[in-house]
Amino acid sequence: MSLTTERVAIHELTLPQELVLMLLNEETGYFRQVVGWDLNCAIIGGALAELSLRTRIDTDMESLKLLDATPTDNPVLDPILEKIAEEPVEHNVQYWIERLVFRAPAIIDQTLEGLVQLKILDYHDGEFWTLSRTSWQTELYTDSRQVTAAEFVETRVSRAIFDNEIPNPRDVIIIALLNTCDVLRFIFQLDEDSEERIQTICRMELIGRSIAEAVANNFAGGSLQRSALAKKIPTVPLHKLLLNPHLRSANIPAIFAELGKEFGPVFQIRPPFSEPLYFIGGPRVNQWVQRNGRQFLRARDYFADFEKVFGASGLIPAVDGADHFRLRKAMSPGYSRERLEAQLDEVYRNARTYMADWKVGDSYSARSLCRRMINAQISPFTVSIESQDIVDDLMAYKERGLSTHVARVLPKFMLHTPGMRRRAKIVNEVAERVQRVHTPAQRAGRPRDLADDLLSLQASDPQFLPESNIPFMLSAPLLASMYLGDALSFAVYAMAAQPELYDRIKVEADALFGNGDPQGGDFTLEAMDVTHRFLMEVLRMYPVVPMSIRNVMNACVVEGFELPVGARIHIATTASHYMESAFPEPFKFDIDRYAAPRFEHRSRAYAPYGLGTHTCLGTRLMERQMTINVLMIAHYFTLEVSPDKFRHKLTFSPFPSNKPSGKLKFVIAEQRREIPA
Repeated sequence: MSLTTERVAIHELTLPQELVLMLLNEETGYFRQVVGWDLNCAIIGGALAELSLRTRIDTDMESLKLLDATPTDNPVLDPILEKIAEEPVEHNVQYWIERLVFRAPAIIDQTLEGLVQLKILDYHDGEFWTLSRTSWQTELYTDSRQVTAAEFVETRVSRAIFDNEIPNPRDVIIIALLNTCDVLRFIFQLDEDSEERIQTICRMELIGRSIAEAVANNFAGGSLQRSALAKKIPTVPLHKLLLNPHLRSANIPAIFAELGKEFGPVFQIRPPFSEPLYFIGGPRVNQWVQRNGRQFLRARDYFADFEKVFGASGLIPAVDGADHFRLRKAMSPGYSRERLEAQLDEVYRNARTYMADWKVGDSYSARSLCRRMINAQISPFTVSIESQDIVDDLMAYKERGLSTHVARVLPKFMLHTPGMRRRAKIVNEVAERVQRVHTPAQRAGRPRDLADDLLSLQASDPQFLPESNIPFMLSAPLLASMYLGDALSFAVYAMAAQPELYDRIKVEADALFGNGDPQGGDFTLEAMDVTHRFLMEVLRMYPVVPMSIRNVMNACVVEGFELPVGARIHIATTASHYMESAFPEPFKFDIDRYAAPRFEHRSRAYAPYGLGTHTCLGTRLMERQMTINVLMIAHYFTLEVSPDKFRHKLTFSPFPSNKPSGKLKFVIAEQRREIPA
């Protein structure tokens, strides 16, 4: 069997890789849920079986014997082989499965990474995976049909179960692994005969039987053990919160980093006359959320009221599972860096048009200046309309909706004041403007935008994306200007407050824009090294969304603490940004954190875009647009911070999302060069 260009030889796939491929559910972009203990045993059993097939070990009913300690040059298999070689006493397969089971999560991560490197899986932000376009050509088909790697494995399994073919040892083992995970019934339609056939196949191979015994005989997989072993969640006294040194500046990540240092990664706050508020945070918690969040937590509960504000249901922040994955796939092209870079000339033109009104000596509200600068670019790029005349009111309405129905820091009647009722109509005004310019004749010859994607999806599947959702969906890109604009205001502040860094960014800006406008390929890490690391530090110190809220749908244990079903959890994803263990001297603005040998961002402690399935959809677009705007501002202007006290310590306005104090202003101190017309 052979593969053509960008294909992978079948012998390179290990049993753990084949197992992972069979567990992938492309409808949801993730893997069929398997009880953790069962999956971990199956993964370790697969690794041991692979070593057996490679004649490194041998097994019988009583023991597992080392035959050859020569490394396989496989990063998953060799550590296991080394452990077996170190053991002076022989043990059976079940012993080794149980002994090595703690390695399973790391092996799963390595396996996924390997499949991505082999171009068998594609990774998508938010911890989603899909099969790549890599194709396989095998002797299973006389017509030389090309199939995916997953289809190849599935075909072998199917033939062994349903065609009564005598399976080879590899197929026996993969069927035993899948049976251990109890997912064969989700992959195939099984009847009594096929169920019996599966049991017969599983008895053909010792490792398959050992895996089943390891799962059945070990109490560690029992969910009933959870409550008895869980620790009591500590309660933060209210005076500890009120006396927190970072409360005055409203630095949310720093507040929860301080509380986490004293009370641990899981704690609760009990406000008077209210239900307890649960908080989790820290690098290990972030890792848990990234890996396990979709299995135990959901978003829709806390977001349901906000959907009703817009007369919608099933919006992307509020859906989970397969529907969330499908919406992300539909919207991701519209929020992609590639689509932005295809229209850079328009982005530059709109940015320059906005900056052309800046006058030396004038001062501007930092928040408004940056939000409107971003909207001047985002609105034409994503929905092909101008919206500067209405975007302030639109943002004000969304912020009030989030404050009343999500953050709940304001009473709900505050969304129904006369001013807010007037602003509510703007959502439909945006939809009408977009739809007026998205007729076939007017879109002819125009580059595709996000509105085209959404309107096409609504027309093709009106049940999945109903017309009632369209007004919010079409206004969402304008609302994104609020978040990206606030991130830009933090970046401009950090630049203006640190003249030495400002000068270094100016050097890179002048090199990139000095001889004509750069195109996508010009934005290399070498060309914008300082700017890139500067923006990473901005996102660490000033995250726009410092925490997320989820409801517990399945009881779970995090860092030894049980989170009860139905509890509302505040995930302080960015608390770790201010933890000494992850970022030494966390209150120091230090762009060298992101250079060799430190690379402090290479862990889940760095989480400016959220974690898990609801990770920000447009991270790559945001990074590029932030870079472009910072560089263009530095190329044309020198800005200063006002009032001067903010140069030394910035205060925040944290609800419903994090932004600089409304008192922060930028003064146009110098225009370095003329802006082309």
